[in-house]
Amino acid sequence: MILPIYLYGSEKLRAENVDADLQKKEELAKLISDMKETLKEADGCGLAAPQVGVNLRVVIVDGSDLSDTYDYLKDFRRTMINPVVLEESEQTCEYSEGCLSVPGIYAEVTRPSRIKVEYYNEDLEKVVEEFDRFACRMVQHELSHLEGSLFVDKVSPIRRKMIMRKLQAISKGTVQTRYKSKK
Repeated sequence: MILPIYLYGSEKLRAENVDADLQKKEELAKLISDMKETLKEADGCGLAAPQVGVNLRVVIVDGSDLSDTYDYLKDFRRTMINPVVLEESEQTCEYSEGCLSVPGIYAEVTRPSRIKVEYYNEDLEKVVEEFDRFACRMVQHELSHLEGSLFVDKVSPIRRKMIMRKLQAISKGTVQTRYKSKK
């Protein structure tokens, strides 16, 4: 089932998230399936449960559509349940980011260049994995959603001032998306 993606201004995006109950396997499997379908329909590369109104620590990242630009992402698909960042590099890098919850806005964001994350995969197996390059960027962007933080919260004050009108328009619901969305 395709779920609506909550847009900037929704309290759902800022809510405190709770760990997913690994014992509720069928509910988790349904949520993950719905999130994957929603992500594909929206033509995105990542989606966090809060973006679809679910207050759980679950993210999906799929870099396969970006493999023309980043060949190493050809088979990069991850489902992360209850992820925890164990380490992050002191070295940072800057990339332009966008977000399905903040349509039409892109901005340079500085984040660590490498991270190590512990999470459960779809088979509920514990995984510890290191990420770098653009895969690291995608994972960090989605993990930020689990902390109630959006990429626009991390931009410079000058850039934030420049995009404020667009953010207000999204918040008021006066923006259209090509995917199912909700204010």
